[in-house]
Amino acid sequence: MTRVLVAGATGYLGGFVARELKARGHFVRALARSPAKLESVKDSLDEVTEAQVTQPGTLEHICSGMDGVFSSIGITRQRDGLTFRDVDYQGNKNLLDAALRAGVGRFVYVSAFNGPRLRHLEIVDAHEAFVDELKASGIEYAVMRPTGYFSDMGEFFEMARNGRIWLIGSGENRVNPIHGADLAVRCADAIEGDLREIDLGGPETLSWNQVAALAFAVLDRPARVTRAPEWLVWAVVRLVRLFNRHQGELLAFFTTMATTDVVAPPTGARTLGAYFQELKGKERA
Repeated sequence: MTRVLVAGATGYLGGFVARELKARGHFVRALARSPAKLESVKDSLDEVTEAQVTQPGTLEHICSGMDGVFSSIGITRQRDGLTFRDVDYQGNKNLLDAALRAGVGRFVYVSAFNGPRLRHLEIVDAHEAFVDELKASGIEYAVMRPTGYFSDMGEFFEMARNGRIWLIGSGENRVNPIHGADLAVRCADAIEGDLREIDLGGPETLSWNQVAALAFAVLDRPARVTRAPEWLVWAVVRLVRLFNRHQGELLAFFTTMATTDVVAPPTGARTLGAYFQELKGKERA
């Protein structure tokens, strides 16, 4: 049995990782800013510790007795004035420092597919700056680089449910997103093994047009898709950056992902259509 600290267990991927580790017989300690949000995974946790990665003083003993650390910590919605650099880089750096002090043997971190090539984007650069720290630390490590989560694709389902999907550019660029449960299997493998950097996506490669069509098909509704010209969206990105840097950088990231092919070696078996059916079932409930 390995004792693993899961940071980010309240998020989409972290919850699946906690379940996978527990199913394999490992001891799981969850780090959470808001422990009440762990209700859905409480049966997979042996311990819960309340702490904030942006406050090093709360992390003093967080890694005591742990063999490994898994982190999917990152910020999307801005809160408390925190930036990507504050959370995605410094927060994870604080956690790494705590792991090193406690003598943790292995640290597994989730960054982004093609991260080293996308450092002109602030959100990716913050992730990759931490990857640089992780590699230089001397700890055994693994960096997971998924193409994108099914939870991100859920935004398209919600747009379809509301009657129209907006795409950027032609919609012909391709992606193979991965379900959190399938990604969690590889994350647990990384905790147990000696993998270093892993690019991975889901079993299906689809164009954004196909993603949109699939969402409408599952809802049994006629497809209504509007494609915004890429040049226009980049103009909006520049404008948004002037008033809200955080939101502007998020939009820049999503625009980049939508207008380039984001395809990695496939893994897992869960399909996007099945995920959309699951979302449809929740809607009925």
